[in-house]
Amino acid sequence: MRILAASEPSKADKLNEDWFSASPNLVVVLDGATARTDTGCIHGVSWYAAQLGAAVSAQASDPSVALPAALATAIKVVAEKHPDCDLMSPGTPSAAVAVLRRTPSHLEYLVLGDVGIILASDSHLSVIIDDRVDKTAQAERREADEYPIGSVEKADALIRMKHAELAARNAEGGFWVSAADPTVVSHAIVEAVPIETVTRSVLLTDGAARLVRMFNNVSWRGMLDLLENQGPSEVLRRVRQLEESDPVALQWPRNKKCDDATLVYVAEPR
Repeated sequence: MRILAASEPSKADKLNEDWFSASPNLVVVLDGATARTDTGCIHGVSWYAAQLGAAVSAQASDPSVALPAALATAIKVVAEKHPDCDLMSPGTPSAAVAVLRRTPSHLEYLVLGDVGIILASDSHLSVIIDDRVDKTAQAERREADEYPIGSVEKADALIRMKHAELAARNAEGGFWVSAADPTVVSHAIVEAVPIETVTRSVLLTDGAARLVRMFNNVSWRGMLDLLENQGPSEVLRRVRQLEESDPVALQWPRNKKCDDATLVYVAEPR
């Protein structure tokens, strides 16, 4: 088995709000949600993602614990670490989560939020991304996309978009992510596939997925081949190159020029 990983913050002088851990039997990747409003928390998104990631990894390392139960317990554990913060705030720190766990017979996975998992063999490829957040605040998203990054109009539109997103976060008809309420795990995508049906897998945040989903630079299988032949750092290098080629987001409308980007690639033994 080969495990390769890379993670970069959006800027060298900013905290990375992604988080990952990787071992032969368990991979966990988190993408902390960008805060554009008051969070009611003194710790910040990077702290939250790191605390939740460590707790998920600890809970899910026990194969007898179902992945939703592991995530639910982890959410509780982290909530108990900062009880003096306003965990009922609409903007309380949150994160998208993906977990991939190996058992003797299956690969089990959980996805909550827009962290993706790619599972592939020579003849088959599955892309698991919870994109429900993309279906919320659509009018506000379209407005924000009209303005260049760095403009006052863009900044104001992003605040309006964030408020609309937060109104739909962890609400029926909206989207679901880990925050302070463990009951959200009932909305996760959870499945197990026979281990012999997967030869390569990738867990990646939406910043890394930009190479395929936003820039259309390669296909998903092309990304897998790039990872196999040149490694995850080359994927992130290409993402940054494309972001820098369109600094104000006129060619590829987006909320920020660069995003935190993380991916973990696992090649199964043959």
